[in-house]
Amino acid sequence: MSAAAKQPKLTTTLYEAELTRLQVELVKLQEWVRHSGARIVVLFEGRDAAGKGGTIKRLTESLNPRIARIAALPAPTERDKTQWYFQRYVTHLPAAGEIVLFDRSWYNRAGVEHVMGYCTNEQYALFMRQAPAFEQMLIEDGILLRKYWFSVSDEEQLKRFQSRAEDPIRRWKLSPTDVESVNRWEDYSRAKDEMMAYTDTVTSPWFVVESDSKKRARLNMIAHLLSTVPYTDIEPPRIEIPDRPPASGSYERPPRDRATYVPDHVADLLRQAPPSRPSAR
Repeated sequence: MSAAAKQPKLTTTLYEAELTRLQVELVKLQEWVRHSGARIVVLFEGRDAAGKGGTIKRLTESLNPRIARIAALPAPTERDKTQWYFQRYVTHLPAAGEIVLFDRSWYNRAGVEHVMGYCTNEQYALFMRQAPAFEQMLIEDGILLRKYWFSVSDEEQLKRFQSRAEDPIRRWKLSPTDVESVNRWEDYSRAKDEMMAYTDTVTSPWFVVESDSKKRARLNMIAHLLSTVPYTDIEPPRIEIPDRPPASGSYERPPRDRATYVPDHVADLLRQAPPSRPSAR
């Protein structure tokens, strides 16, 4: 039984209220980053279906995408494979006043690439030696680096895979590599343990997010991130919205039939919908 299952149930009302409060704080963080020129990098790692994507969605939905960017890199090209391993990630690092959220990161090499045999043992060993030094360079240059590992139980992961397989909206999230991870659960566990042993350092620690409950994971992760950044509330300038000036009479709108309008799909839905029952008094 997971730790979340032993705790009191998180109600939808409490979840939504706290998520809204945290999103207000995230906007304050964003404005502090913009004004201070800070650079923030957040890594989201963990097993497939551990809840990383849903957390990123809630974290960014109230933020300016020009300031808070998501980096979700595709599989490396043949050209990428000839570069220094960290090179294609460096191009996505933030400039002053930016936040970058890596939906999976350079730790692909310590996880899926190592377990599935997509890299050699020599490449894996080199990564393990270089990753702490690479991250130390980022930190010394002033980047605020945060690393989160989303931890999900094997039972919950399997349940989420089955749900995705039956859902036409989310089926695209399920890849052959995801399915194979069911058979390689222990291999991924060993890879994660070894990765932590090498890269969970004093200056660049890993923070584990228990994610059998997606809602708890989202709130816990966002609250923790906010607690680790020394942001302040930047008072926005007051904006006065002027009254619209009276029409001058010199503008005449073109006839509507000159434009091509989107068909009223909603009107068709309403015509086809069964009549609603009157509410009981």
